[in-house]
Amino acid sequence: MSMIGDDAAFRDLHASLSRRDRPEDVAELVLRVLAGRLGRRERVVLERAARHSTRREGWFSSMPADFAPPVGGARQVAAANRLFDQDLDVDGDDPAALLEFAARTGEPIGWAPERGDFLRHRLNRQAREAAGLDLSKRQYNRRFRVLRRVAAKAGVLEIERDKRRLLQVGLAGFAAEIPYERFAGDVDAACFVAYYTARRKRRREFSLSGRENPFDEIAQVLFARCGEGADWWMIAQARSTPEVLARLPEEERGRLLGQWSAVMRHSAGLLRERWKDGADRKNMIVRRGDDSTAWNAFAVAYNAARAGWLACLRSLNALGLLDAACPGKVMRMMAADLAAWHRSEGGDVDPDTAVWAALPLPWEVLDGTARCTRADVEAACVAAGLDAAGSGWTAPAPARGVAVFRPTPELVHGVSVADPVWAALLRRSGVFSGRPVKPELAADAAHGLASGVVVSELPAREPRAENG
Repeated sequence: MSMIGDDAAFRDLHASLSRRDRPEDVAELVLRVLAGRLGRRERVVLERAARHSTRREGWFSSMPADFAPPVGGARQVAAANRLFDQDLDVDGDDPAALLEFAARTGEPIGWAPERGDFLRHRLNRQAREAAGLDLSKRQYNRRFRVLRRVAAKAGVLEIERDKRRLLQVGLAGFAAEIPYERFAGDVDAACFVAYYTARRKRRREFSLSGRENPFDEIAQVLFARCGEGADWWMIAQARSTPEVLARLPEEERGRLLGQWSAVMRHSAGLLRERWKDGADRKNMIVRRGDDSTAWNAFAVAYNAARAGWLACLRSLNALGLLDAACPGKVMRMMAADLAAWHRSEGGDVDPDTAVWAALPLPWEVLDGTARCTRADVEAACVAAGLDAAGSGWTAPAPARGVAVFRPTPELVHGVSVADPVWAALLRRSGVFSGRPVKPELAADAAHGLASGVVVSELPAREPRAENG
């Protein structure tokens, strides 16, 4: 095991892989972990971020430092236990355990997950009497309904767990799945992975300039500490770039290809379930009834997996497979406010969106119901004025320049706010959410906005009729 300067800080560093800590706070942990092992320049560069950490500045961000966990089924289990006069113990956070609980509880009344339709599967009076059920219709219906709620909760919980994991994969690769023992086996690689993934997990700002390169000057310094003997497989879980993949044996590159392929297909299937016939593919503006949060989480995961898949194909000299089948990217849904802002600034729809609209839906390409080759993608890119390889449609996107570190902005729905206390109040009041501001907080919110706490540009408000 490599030398660790501060064991408690190192364990917190590992825990940060599955959280959404600010890069500044991770940099502070890295300094404690690598205490006494850093060169002067390395320490100076890390200090650029660490001096803005919550430990040094004494205040905490209003933005959650975790991915919101799904709400379990404990309430539904308690209701079922009361109604059936039992006290069965079950893990309410496990969808499979919830279904097993519902099936076991439902046996006395003839209920099963596959026979849970309220109209078709309920027993009538004669069937209840034949089964020896001494229950009134009302009491029987109550039990039937509570079991359906438990089963429904299991389904929702499965989707929410999927959403949380896929969002983590989309933002930071497979870093959250690195076991502690492996993480502790190479401290230098661990520090790079923790800081780099924290940068990748930063929230999007409401802007026209695009997303900042997560590989900044601090990530560059930490990456440079990873030499020939580094755990490059662990690094590849967070950064599947050519320079990293080139360090892996072919067998490990093949395994990583399989990991990315599985995520790509799984997220594509979830996107298929949410796609609506007749949706506006040319603009991808959120409409009433769209679950844009789930769509965008799955789209982020799909596109990250597709990029990782392409990188692995290139590392294996297998990009020729795209000649037969080349599934395209998936576009995120855009708020009408942001779309209007683009237009007001003289912009137009992102050229990537035009390519997406011209190609078959990716999930149909993946399951073989539609044909889309590399030539098809290249033709669509030419029509949209894009270079197919350079824009990441038929090859891994080229490396971008190393970013200069800048402190993490305090964001409320993508809008930068100068003070975390004001940010918390604006978030509670519903400002910038697209929903009506809460009446009891409207005056305070208006005062904050008038006081100049918003430090980023604000998009023009889109008329409500166009957003519906």
